[in-house]
Amino acid sequence: MNGQDKLLTIGQFAALHGINKKTLMWYDEIGLFKPAAINPENGYRCYSYHQSPVLETILLLRELDVSIAEILDFMKNRSAANMKQLLAEKIADLDRSILHLQAVRKTLCNYHQNMETLLTMDLSEIRILEKEERCLVTVDIDKDTTFEEEVELITAKTEQYQLGRLHDASYGSMIPVASLQNGNFDDYTKLFIEIPFLTHKKGLHIQPKGTYVRAFHKGGWDKIPQRYEEILDFAKAKNLSLSGYSYEMGINENVIECVEDYIVQIEIPVCKK
Repeated sequence: MNGQDKLLTIGQFAALHGINKKTLMWYDEIGLFKPAAINPENGYRCYSYHQSPVLETILLLRELDVSIAEILDFMKNRSAANMKQLLAEKIADLDRSILHLQAVRKTLCNYHQNMETLLTMDLSEIRILEKEERCLVTVDIDKDTTFEEEVELITAKTEQYQLGRLHDASYGSMIPVASLQNGNFDDYTKLFIEIPFLTHKKGLHIQPKGTYVRAFHKGGWDKIPQRYEEILDFAKAKNLSLSGYSYEMGINENVIECVEDYIVQIEIPVCKK
């Protein structure tokens, strides 16, 4: 840029960096960023183009939510090593924020899909569909596990995987197909949590990719056995073999007020006999 040694007015320098000149005045007052010179005739602040990299560094750090106190400390001890360390910390913070936003986006997409399903579903329908693999965090339960104990187990897992809020994940229950085939429709053995963007699969339950039968149940849990009987009859009529687990998940908890309106989605892996 020609005339780089020419001093700029506070308005010109602020416009160059896309900020309000009051920001520059404040930075001067707190000792964070001083003007290159003060016009002796009118006392106006003047800035040099060569100050731009320093100001841009300050603006970048502010955009990363670095506090003024932290920036003041950094500016007093400015060096490549300190800059590298500070940026490394903020990159790590940013990565965590990105993962959280991705998780929130996936949750919103799941909610959106659930609402679409609610508006178009036929509750009497049993259908076949293809699903991708899912990695699930699970906890073991049995008929003697109390509700309070289930809450404690889920809470421990959310803390282990640093899940801030339950809405950041999908969760439900699992019952072995063998139990269904033996008429044990209340033999739930696991609760599951699907945590978005897990970086590893070790120790997780893998819900397999493949063909599934899907059905819905509306109302209290006491009527779910009847729905499972219908699913078993459907599979027999279609010459399908059920395998693994049945995965149950509520899809409308956030839009109902009573359990009679509760809708459970049931999905079970199948293959041709």
